[in-house]
Amino acid sequence: MHKRLRNLGSSWGLVIPLPILELLKVNPVLDEVELIVENDILKIKKYKKED
Repeated sequence: MHKRLRNLGSSWGLVIPLPILELLKVNPVLDEVELIVENDILKIKKYKKED
């Protein structure tokens, strides 16, 4: 999938399609995501709070 970044004020954003959020089991209203950069690769995963 090819996407363009969007300008959001002084930052840039990426719109994630709902089917991808569903695959990740991420509820965009209730959940947070974690961004990880490894070897020039951006990984996005559902954030799991540590108890």
